[in-house]
Amino acid sequence: MTPTTPASRWAIALLIALAAAPVFSALAGQTFYVFLLSKMMILALAGVSLNWILGYGNMPSFGHAGFLGIGAYSVAIMSMRAAEAQGGWLATAFVQLPIATLAAAIAAIIIGAVSLRTRGVYFIMITLAFGQMLFSLGVALEPLGGDDGMTLPMYSTLGPADLSSGPVLYYVVLGLLVLALAGSHRLMQSPFGAVIRGAKSNETRLEALGVPTYRYRLAAFALAGAVCGLAGALLANQGGYVSPALAAWTHSAELVVIVLLGGAGTLFGPLFGALAVVGLEEILSQLTEHWRIIFGPILILVVLANRGGISGLFRARTNV
Repeated sequence: MTPTTPASRWAIALLIALAAAPVFSALAGQTFYVFLLSKMMILALAGVSLNWILGYGNMPSFGHAGFLGIGAYSVAIMSMRAAEAQGGWLATAFVQLPIATLAAAIAAIIIGAVSLRTRGVYFIMITLAFGQMLFSLGVALEPLGGDDGMTLPMYSTLGPADLSSGPVLYYVVLGLLVLALAGSHRLMQSPFGAVIRGAKSNETRLEALGVPTYRYRLAAFALAGAVCGLAGALLANQGGYVSPALAAWTHSAELVVIVLLGGAGTLFGPLFGALAVVGLEEILSQLTEHWRIIFGPILILVVLANRGGISGLFRARTNV
């Protein structure tokens, strides 16, 4: 997707608006919107990572939220140790975020090594099973609150500030999201991305040409898990709370919806999808507690109108 497409122009305008949002929010005295948009961008970051394997690589993981949980709990454990030591190097975001990312990447390599030997519904079921295992592990961690979860004893520090929900966290998330989108574009235009997309179309032909598709797919799976773990670390700071629910299959399904609604296999699809899901959830929840009854048909209508999701709707309008 080049910068000249309608979806790209809308995405760039959206990113500019996001950069200016905290200023207008402060002027209006509505800090809640900074919190809400931070959540949206974190989910978009997680959606970007899932899009690499689901949208570009046809690897429909229904356990992807497990990596969110790993990243969040990694931060929680380090925050506990830092609080006991009353600060120190373990409290800084420059340590916590890389370690959370690395922990999720290692888990993704292990899970991917098993899951990627299957295809189709078997792949879905295995990733779902691993996700539920991570959820159950979170429930079993009594020192970290078990099923009830726990409040972070201290937020990740960033110099004199910390990543509590506010402008500092907001712009860190925005910067990482922009980097992820730029990296996604470069990655999918590279030979590595060509193999991932080629394996989606005809893996057998690539293997006949001597391309080790399994290694490429595993690398993509590990990279997706790592970035999702980073999103989990940010989500822990954004809410100041971690619980096993972060790794639940329902959260994985939400990420799948974000990717599909925005446009699977498109650069800015996860950004549009996260904005739509979080925005609709906030608006509809103000109308009724049964907002999912309304959200479901809206999702179905978008998918039926254009299988390319919101990004596809932009293309469809220009072709009319």
